Amino acid sequence: MRPRAVIFDDQEFLRTLLWMFFDRRGYEVLTFPDPGFCPLHVTDQCPCPTGTRCSDLVISDVNMVTANGVDFIDKLIQKGCRLPNFALMSGDFSRADLDRASRIGCALFTKPVDMAALTAWVEQVERSTPPERILYDWATGH
Repeated sequence: MRPRAVIFDDQEFLRTLLWMFFDRRGYEVLTFPDPGFCPLHVTDQCPCPTGTRCSDLVISDVNMVTANGVDFIDKLIQKGCRLPNFALMSGDFSRADLDRASRIGCALFTKPVDMAALTAWVEQVERSTPPERILYDWATGH
């Protein structure tokens, strides 16, 4: 099964750059300009059936025009999201965002994103991802 990355950033250039990065690594890549466009945002609970997860990793900008990435990831976790790999990006992390991100276990990347650091994190995620894991089918809802 191909790995999957879900990316949130209101900057089209960065979404495209990250899409290319993950696509070259063989990922299925879903990108959104903010969480409001993502099916995961509109549900009250995690839509993934037991034994599945929505993605192998989620990367979100913190300061999007209409959303805060820390709030979004925190809400995913509160909804029961079983995804183990979250990362946040920002050119201007507030102390509060850093504290909350640390509490919920997010990797942190400062913009402009250091691609070597991102690659190292992605390689760690890939090593820890069981090949037999099952990803939620966003098209069918199963």
